Amino acid sequence: MANRIYFKKFLCEDDFQYFLKLVFNEKIMVMNYGRVFLLEEAKKCYKRLLEDNKKNEGFGSFKVFEMNTNVFIGSGALVISDDLTEAEVEYMILPEYWGKGYGSEIVRELLNKAEETKSIQRVTAITDPNNIGSKKILLSNDFVSCKIYEIDDGSPAEMFSKQII
Repeated sequence: MANRIYFKKFLCEDDFQYFLKLVFNEKIMVMNYGRVFLLEEAKKCYKRLLEDNKKNEGFGSFKVFEMNTNVFIGSGALVISDDLTEAEVEYMILPEYWGKGYGSEIVRELLNKAEETKSIQRVTAITDPNNIGSKKILLSNDFVSCKIYEIDDGSPAEMFSKQII
């Protein structure tokens, strides 16, 4: 299957507009954080994202665009551990692009980045156990559910894991 998406790293303040489209969207944020971000939270989170993106060129948080239209559809991130042996996959997609296979493509691209880094042995992802779409995406990319637990605010989370060969 030909790629329908491409990534561009979040690099500067100009990219904040894309980040806001995600963190101000109620449908997305209820699934990810239980609520929408306040503007100050978004600014603080984005500042940290930019700092993290400077640490490692091939990793971090990326804007995701549709190849044919150059339209922003979401974000994907590959957050690598300090010892470079593990990475966490994260993604958010604008609701109008849900159910169209973009989530699977984003995860596949992030996994390809992880596999290119020979030191990464395991990739994880965390989702709400009730997020059936996200679970389907992870399972179709050979992730395995490894635990369900409560996060700081008491809401449930499910961790998925995939060994990289």
